Amino acid sequence: MSFRLSRSQIRRFLPLLLLAWAGLTWSARPWRSVQAQTAPSSPMTVRSDIQEANSQTGVVTARGNVQVYYPARKMQATAVQAQYFSRERRLVLSGNVYVLQDGNSMRAETMTYLIDEGRFVANPQVSQQVESIYLVQESEESRSGGAPVGPRPLPEDALPPLPPLNSAP
Repeated sequence: MSFRLSRSQIRRFLPLLLLAWAGLTWSARPWRSVQAQTAPSSPMTVRSDIQEANSQTGVVTARGNVQVYYPARKMQATAVQAQYFSRERRLVLSGNVYVLQDGNSMRAETMTYLIDEGRFVANPQVSQQVESIYLVQESEESRSGGAPVGPRPLPEDALPPLPPLNSAP
């Protein structure tokens, strides 16, 4: 029995096959030590318009409308492109990156997620800034009207004075 797929069928199913292969590669990680293989694995789902996986380098690249879901770390992200470097256990997101993790969010042009450290490194576009929004827990004392909680104000002479708004440089 022979089985043939048309070119349009291949184009339609290739992203699914690559995603399935990438999922197997990500969870199996045969190049890791025995100790790392015994640690519980958790899925990271990546959805995008196009995905490429290189089995020699261990790099999976997703392009176009990228969506990342990593429930074990309570993380969701969107970007134009994502690259997962499986050997380094590093996810690099680029192009209008938005990350939501456990209620906190961050926007940047590029962002690297170091999986083993659970740490993000974010970089803005030129002449822009990274934006982060963090959920801050209020203490019982501050909610009940007690003494203020938080940093103390700086003394007046701790910072140089701001220039007047209408002064020329």
